[in-house]
Amino acid sequence: MQERALLPLIHDRVATHIETKLAFAAVFEAYYKRIFNYIAYRVSCRYTAEDLASQVFEKTLSKLPGYSPEKAPLEVWLFAIARNVVNDYYRSQARQRFFSLDSIRELVSGKKEPETLILGRERSDRLQVALDTLSPKERNLIALKFGADLKNTEIARITGISESNVGVILYRSMRKLKSEIGSVEEL
Repeated sequence: MQERALLPLIHDRVATHIETKLAFAAVFEAYYKRIFNYIAYRVSCRYTAEDLASQVFEKTLSKLPGYSPEKAPLEVWLFAIARNVVNDYYRSQARQRFFSLDSIRELVSGKKEPETLILGRERSDRLQVALDTLSPKERNLIALKFGADLKNTEIARITGISESNVGVILYRSMRKLKSEIGSVEEL
């Protein structure tokens, strides 16, 4: 008798669990590339960006049942999680410095021509050096704009900065990058 009473509850939980998994799959498909690009702008290693993107979606999956669209749009919520994951990564890096083999592994494991690899790596290194000259706030905005492909209004919602201030900071950041790199053709 008690089992029959529990069956609807169990059925509801299983149905909710399946709905959460389906919703997560849709979120993952729609946002993985943009989340990865955002993180890749903020960190210098592709493998680290992949690991951090995985952490973002782990946290998203665990928190998805409690997500409320009334509090913030899904995109804002996801990029807030991504920003926090990257900030946690930098905090942990500040505590322990270690030699990373990821960048060497990335160089060796490519399947492209060696010349293409070297030229691409040089461009990437120059861009990385230029990005390192920016403040963390400027770099975060550049990552949200070009890595995550967000509009200034969306960036303003995520960061809590006014839309006009986002535009000004992005403009100044791009000028700094241009002075560091030179023209785009030199890249």
